[in-house]
Amino acid sequence: MVHSKAAHYSAQDFRQRAAQEHLNDAIADYGDHVLNPDLRSTFVHDRLRDAAVLIPVVDYGDASTVILTKRAEKLKNHSGQIAFPGGRIDPGDVSPEAAALRETSEEIGLTPDYIDIIGRLPDYVTGSGYRIAPVLGVVRPGFHLTVNPDEVDDIFEVPLGFLMDPANHDRASRTWQDQERFFYAMPYEERYIWGVTAGIIRALYERLYT
Repeated sequence: MVHSKAAHYSAQDFRQRAAQEHLNDAIADYGDHVLNPDLRSTFVHDRLRDAAVLIPVVDYGDASTVILTKRAEKLKNHSGQIAFPGGRIDPGDVSPEAAALRETSEEIGLTPDYIDIIGRLPDYVTGSGYRIAPVLGVVRPGFHLTVNPDEVDDIFEVPLGFLMDPANHDRASRTWQDQERFFYAMPYEERYIWGVTAGIIRALYERLYT
């Protein structure tokens, strides 16, 4: 059977790809250090704080999208940056999946009854000291989103096909502590997706779409 390019990026195809992979592979190595091997010892250590994000793929048939947020400008850390819904794993969270669902509900009002968790990528280590568990979810349409102004300034959706196209994965760099630091960037319309969020998107591409 020949699949159209659009069907290649459907939520159904996304679900099937996730089911075929041993996603949370402990030997996999993802994080900001991958593009910055000289900083590996600085980024990867035993004092990392645990966090979880949801990668929410909305099932619009062949036109599936990914929900992203713009972090509130008033936040102390990473203000104004594009992010997945998510945050720190609290002591009361029974799993990274539970933390991702809780944070998603708190930040954007997307409740768990609309989300089907289908897997989790290997942890992604950030240069800011976090070990992030990227949780994969398929979202049923019909939801109503509500911005939590304490955490989020805006919510938007990007086609899954755009994010999974390596032609849209730019490599960029900035000077950090007098050293050039490399990262992925994925400009979309007026949005600039970069850093950790782009790194996790790239990891999703490498894991499921190569």
